[in-house]
Amino acid sequence: MTESAQQHEELDDDSRLLAEMGYKQELHRGMSGFSNFAVSFSIISILAGCITSYGIALRSGGPSTIVLGWLIVGVFVACVALAMAEVCSRYPTAGGLYFWAGRLARRNKKVWAWYVGWFNFMGEIGVTAAIDFGCATTWSAFMNLVWGVQVTPGRVFLLFIAIIVAHALLNTFGVNLVSLLSMVSAWWHVVGVLVIVGFLWLLPEHHQSVGWTLTGWHNETGWGFTPYVFFMGLLMAQYTYTGYDASAHVAEETKSAATSAPRGIVMSVVVSIIGGFILLYSITAAIPDSSAAGLSKLAATDTGLPPAQVFLDALGSPGVAKFLLFIVCVAQFFCGMASVTANSRMTFAFSRDNALPGSRLWAKVNVRTGTPTNSIWFCVVLSILLALPALFNQTAYLAVTSIAVIGLYIAYVVPVFLRRRAEHFTPGPWNLGRWSPVIGWVAVVWVCVIVVMFVLPPSKPITVDTFNYAPIAVLVVFLFATISWFLGGRNRFMHGASPEDHNAADPEKVLEEGDPEGALES
Repeated sequence: MTESAQQHEELDDDSRLLAEMGYKQELHRGMSGFSNFAVSFSIISILAGCITSYGIALRSGGPSTIVLGWLIVGVFVACVALAMAEVCSRYPTAGGLYFWAGRLARRNKKVWAWYVGWFNFMGEIGVTAAIDFGCATTWSAFMNLVWGVQVTPGRVFLLFIAIIVAHALLNTFGVNLVSLLSMVSAWWHVVGVLVIVGFLWLLPEHHQSVGWTLTGWHNETGWGFTPYVFFMGLLMAQYTYTGYDASAHVAEETKSAATSAPRGIVMSVVVSIIGGFILLYSITAAIPDSSAAGLSKLAATDTGLPPAQVFLDALGSPGVAKFLLFIVCVAQFFCGMASVTANSRMTFAFSRDNALPGSRLWAKVNVRTGTPTNSIWFCVVLSILLALPALFNQTAYLAVTSIAVIGLYIAYVVPVFLRRRAEHFTPGPWNLGRWSPVIGWVAVVWVCVIVVMFVLPPSKPITVDTFNYAPIAVLVVFLFATISWFLGGRNRFMHGASPEDHNAADPEKVLEEGDPEGALES
């Protein structure tokens, strides 16, 4: 069989599997398995998350939470990824989590799908806003360091708009460009980590001991209960390990999706665990002053990024420090681009099932590029609106975006939980075999633990600025989803394309006619 014939057969198999789920192949299927992995790996972005969130763990546990905490969280997140990947292999569609929930629920299938979809949708919007605003913040710090540009809330916000619009444009040009840039991003992250680690071990005259780097302790939270402080410090790693559901959202653009998409989910987490550990260990070991006063000074650095201060203090070369920060800036840009990709695909799928106001518009696919252009710009506009409070109050912005991580993990775990309760589930070609129950329940328990972690106050005294607004954000999304369900969602959502109807879909009919069973009718 020739290579072109084999690719044609794979496309036919992918399109047929998609048709069995009730959808016609509309998006351009141009992503390889590596590209699929690269999208999720780019969103996790150890060069973005580990650098920008380093201060969280530094203040709440110090070295032990930073380094060992990364591994502990990584093991449990890997279980979540494995459990999600098994379901993804059975249902490789852009809808991802909400579609899985609708298929796996015993009763009230549309209701389960609706709530999971809204938590996933709001989480995606929040993550996109948070990533690109964080990118703008880091770029501002870089420009201040290199060119002395004054950092103001207004300038940071304008830079944020410029960055996110650039990401929208790149995604608009087509999936082939996104696929190429995602692969460049993956290698940029890998090589970038190696370069940073190399400089951190070659240039400093002194490194901290292995014992201190792994078990050193520092606490600025105001809380005295050590386990509580340690758990709050784990939020750094948990914040970083998000977005790997992207491999599912681009499944309809991936060849051999039933195997490539689940592998993308799992490998993005596994590679991040390894790379993140090496990076965090190297940064922490290079801290010049390991005293409590030294760590407090590092946490309060004027750069706003403790790792950047480590680069400046430990390397003895401002030029090298700026170069390493430049590597981080580019990585964050790639991270935001991948987030817009995943966000727009989830929005496209959710609109295809009539979940959003104006669904018919957001579900349109650009015939020339094979991308959901309208959804791309819709997501970008919503992310800009979500970040608007940052112009006036940083605490308000953090309150709005706090839904990002907790919303995503609620959406992650519900299909895993429903999978464990499903009476009949036929695994896809990529599955966990006899390990499925153990890994699945570990994933469910871990997400329950971190949901509690995310709603507890991370520091005291508890003030307007230190209060954890995550519970309020979650409640707002839940109430919005509930009200919108009764106002019309229950009548239009998956209208003619419910999980039950999908089971009876005729693949040949779907492939020939498109718009399966009136799924886009208002």
